[in-house]
Amino acid sequence: MIETKSRNRIAFFAENRTFTDYDVLFEVKGSNFGQSRAKPRWIRVPAASRVHLKTIILFRGKQPVYTKTLKTNDSLSKRALKKEFEALDIPPPKVKPKKQITIYTSKGCDACDSIVRRLNSQNFIFRSVSLDENPEIKEQLGQFLSKSTQEMDSLSSPIISLGGKLYSWITTFDRMMEEVEKE
Repeated sequence: MIETKSRNRIAFFAENRTFTDYDVLFEVKGSNFGQSRAKPRWIRVPAASRVHLKTIILFRGKQPVYTKTLKTNDSLSKRALKKEFEALDIPPPKVKPKKQITIYTSKGCDACDSIVRRLNSQNFIFRSVSLDENPEIKEQLGQFLSKSTQEMDSLSSPIISLGGKLYSWITTFDRMMEEVEKE
């Protein structure tokens, strides 16, 4: 519920910051303002949008005193008013994978970029670590994987940690997701 005040008016808006449509019934009662005498009706508020519900006109020189009631209903009625709405830019919810994902990347690694791009586009929660910017992590990973410094400097595929296990042979997003789904 948002109120916007101008010189002699107050406009009420409903903001739906979820991904579900709702019907709302809004009423204002009080004194020192004028409003439509029409009976309140249910108004559709689509997902991720903002809809104007009502405007009251203030009496000159008087302070309005009012109470608002807002009822919401997720079972949508065919009779609800469908007003114009303003779409809100709400980021989609993040997806939590079954196993924690950490990707160790290096410059010039196309497979790394491809996997990170897919994880971002599908809103997965993951951690990306650049080995070029963290030489101490690169050295530790080299010891775990029994690889020399030269081998670590010329990586062409990412090193992926899934739930604490290291994988240096995964080169595609789909293959990584298969490993995530395994128990």
